[in-house]
Amino acid sequence: MCGIAGLLHLDGQPVSPVTLKNMTGAIAHRGPDGEGQWIDGAIGLGHRRLAIIDLSPGAHQPMLSADGRYILTYNGEIYNYRELRTELESKGHRFHSASDTEVLLHAYMEWGLRALTKLNGMFAFALWDTQLKHMVLARDRYGIKPLYYSLQNGTFRFGSEQKAILADTAFKRKMDKRALLEYFTFQNLFTNRTFEDDIKLLPAGHFMVVDPEKDQKIRIRQFWDFNFREPSIKADDREYREELDRLFVQAVNRQLVSDVELGSYLSGGIDSGAITAVASRSHPYMKTFTCGFDLRSASGLELGFDERERAEYMSYHCKTEHYEMVLKAGDMERCLPKLAWHLEEPRVGQSYPNYYAAQLASKFVKVVLSGAGGDEMFGGYPWRYYRAVVNDNFEDYIDKYYLFWQRLIPNAVIRDVFAPIWDDVKDVWTRDIFRDVFRHHAPELTRPEDYINHSLYFEAKTFLHGLLVVEDKLSMAHGLESRVPFLDNDLVDFAMQCPVHLKLNNLSEVVRIDENTPGNKTKGYFQKTNDGKQILRDVMRRYMPEDISSAEKKGFSAPDASWFKGESIEFVKKALMNDKARLYDYLDKDATQTLINEHLSGEKNRRLLIWSLLNTEYNMKQRSEGSVRDVC
Repeated sequence: MCGIAGLLHLDGQPVSPVTLKNMTGAIAHRGPDGEGQWIDGAIGLGHRRLAIIDLSPGAHQPMLSADGRYILTYNGEIYNYRELRTELESKGHRFHSASDTEVLLHAYMEWGLRALTKLNGMFAFALWDTQLKHMVLARDRYGIKPLYYSLQNGTFRFGSEQKAILADTAFKRKMDKRALLEYFTFQNLFTNRTFEDDIKLLPAGHFMVVDPEKDQKIRIRQFWDFNFREPSIKADDREYREELDRLFVQAVNRQLVSDVELGSYLSGGIDSGAITAVASRSHPYMKTFTCGFDLRSASGLELGFDERERAEYMSYHCKTEHYEMVLKAGDMERCLPKLAWHLEEPRVGQSYPNYYAAQLASKFVKVVLSGAGGDEMFGGYPWRYYRAVVNDNFEDYIDKYYLFWQRLIPNAVIRDVFAPIWDDVKDVWTRDIFRDVFRHHAPELTRPEDYINHSLYFEAKTFLHGLLVVEDKLSMAHGLESRVPFLDNDLVDFAMQCPVHLKLNNLSEVVRIDENTPGNKTKGYFQKTNDGKQILRDVMRRYMPEDISSAEKKGFSAPDASWFKGESIEFVKKALMNDKARLYDYLDKDATQTLINEHLSGEKNRRLLIWSLLNTEYNMKQRSEGSVRDVC
């Protein structure tokens, strides 16, 4: 796990060593164990190292092939690297280190871009071919590892974070107003846009070829995509359960490979609990980590947010060495400058609890297992999918699901809120952005199961991707590698063809739940239907107590709805009711503050919007200061 950066002057001008070092220095937090730069005329590749596998100097990057043709800078972990190494050795390849980096380099030498389909893991890399004089960049299937790029004024730049690109003083910054509208529609970015007009995010499951000598300087192609579908020939339900058991244990054990100490998040829910239960069989007394919340000022549903009791129960069951942290309202206020700097732009959810969870884990381990992906692979959000299971046609489905995913600003007032920049964004059709996620949808959808599978596809491409970007940024903020066993290739391939009836019990029962309802959104829903991730619950009863495997889902949320109009109300007012807030360079002050006041008065629950406004305000304050230096 590391940080990568680099640049290529398309006009042949030589790369400045100072510029390249500044770029790698901007992401030093991603790799505190070492750094490296390689420059050859107009091309420069940089690397920051967090040593996890093969701690020796033999794994130093950028790494050159023995014949000098290929130079690689790489971020990630390839969990099947040992199998690939054996296969490559049988073809005559010889290795000089025990690293997965060298295996990736030789895999490209042997198979070229076809190597991407053989990799089981998380990765983002850039490789320069001195013979063909072009650069190849690639990002893993699911987007676990981010990779940003920019082509501006004849210079191509890339980095694990935008900070690396911004560290080049020749780069000119400009706010992408269209991305701002997209974010405040979905609380996420579905396209490859960022808040920087000339910086894009390479889509998950894609590679890019940058060739200075071709008319089309940049070519982007997809090598993999999700494909949730009902199997044409269904096996017996018991066979699916046995196969899930085998693949899940295999996935967790694959991701235990490490030359440094490893631990696991333990939220008290089924996903992290299942990972901990299986991992602890191979790693006795492994370390686990939980963040809880001070609920003294909480009310209503928020009183059930603190999962420490269930996490402690799982820790006792798995015999882990357990650590906890309790968050209060002031912790959100305290971490916002650091959080905004590391996130670079806001994405899904209230992510500051994740920041503190990573901070806690990083004090004890360098690698942590996360339960991300369990919900998206096995149907953990049934109240979402059931919004659109009965439709006249595909466009009817899009209309229903699109309205549900407008999470922040009500459609009726979006023009008023964006009045200062409306002329710049009025031609942005967010429904088209939503629909474009389904570029390769099935021609005919005739069953509720077809629509459920499309909803699973949509959330894996958008919501899960946003979670993964946040997970990467906030773990690497603390020099911590986060691994996601639910996104093992074999396990994902199984999940995509697992029949819907094994994930969801009741396709006819629809219980409407407001997504602004924090935390345990499923309480009323779950009690009526006992639905969501059924096959996973069935299998995990073999590894964990019944009251954990069968418990209703709870989101990892703080009691923000109460805090924003209680203990943190002065903080919210100072940041957002301030006429000089940077936010109001783009949003209408009166229209925005009307929405804020609806929450502060208790009229509406707009906790998601207030969090997004706070996060964006701190992002814009840092932009206005004209610095990309760490504010920590």
